[in-house]
Amino acid sequence: MINAAVFIILEFAALHLLSNNKSMQSFFISKKAHAFMANFWGLTQNISYYFSLREVNDSLAKDNFILTQRLQELANTKQLTHLPQSTLIQYYKSKYNNFSTLPAEISKISLNKEHNYIIINKGLKDGVELESAVLSSNGVIGIIEAVGEHYSYASSFMNKNISISSRLNKTGAVGILYWDGKSTNKAILKDIPLQYQIEKGDTVYTSGYSSIFPKDIALGTCYDYNIINGSTYEVNIKLFIDFSSIRYVYIAKNNRKKEIEDLENLYK
Repeated sequence: MINAAVFIILEFAALHLLSNNKSMQSFFISKKAHAFMANFWGLTQNISYYFSLREVNDSLAKDNFILTQRLQELANTKQLTHLPQSTLIQYYKSKYNNFSTLPAEISKISLNKEHNYIIINKGLKDGVELESAVLSSNGVIGIIEAVGEHYSYASSFMNKNISISSRLNKTGAVGILYWDGKSTNKAILKDIPLQYQIEKGDTVYTSGYSSIFPKDIALGTCYDYNIINGSTYEVNIKLFIDFSSIRYVYIAKNNRKKEIEDLENLYK
């Protein structure tokens, strides 16, 4: 930056000296000035383009996330397939319009602990914030717990301290989804009242009863269930995602999270 400033000062000084001479030199000055202005405007355009990349990247990430979620949902239910394409697009955009999304890559992941974690290659300089959701096109990955300049630490869903409010698609019954503690692609949905009928093959989605995770993220399917203490169902879920093979993720920040939490705190 210092070298560039010195160069510009010297250019103007030379032009000033030449401007006191004759017409040929004035012609020379005019050519130099036009060339300088062309380079200057090109530089400003490049700077403007550079600072707009983040906004464009965020928009593309959100659109890609919406489309992958749409494909996953349509692969597991036919409820929306009768709708016109324009209606479908509006439907899916409305589900995620409160969230900003940022694509990222996993730099490190643990799989063999009780409290597994993920290191992601995005940090403060990229706009990552605490308690943002980490997602993939196939489900929920975890929650951001610590943020560095260039990297972030997330508690994985394969962690005994993480749970997700989830709902069964066919009945709308809501329960809490936990990692089963053993597998890289299995979970348990707990606290489903007996009044609801459980169907094998039914899809489980995020309920939306959370300020961290977007609603209607497809998570997995039911493959078995048991009655616990004669009062609730415990449903075995096969996740759409296998944590042993993930690499690319999305960081999703709820732009209205603070407003929700402020209202909750009013009545605590």
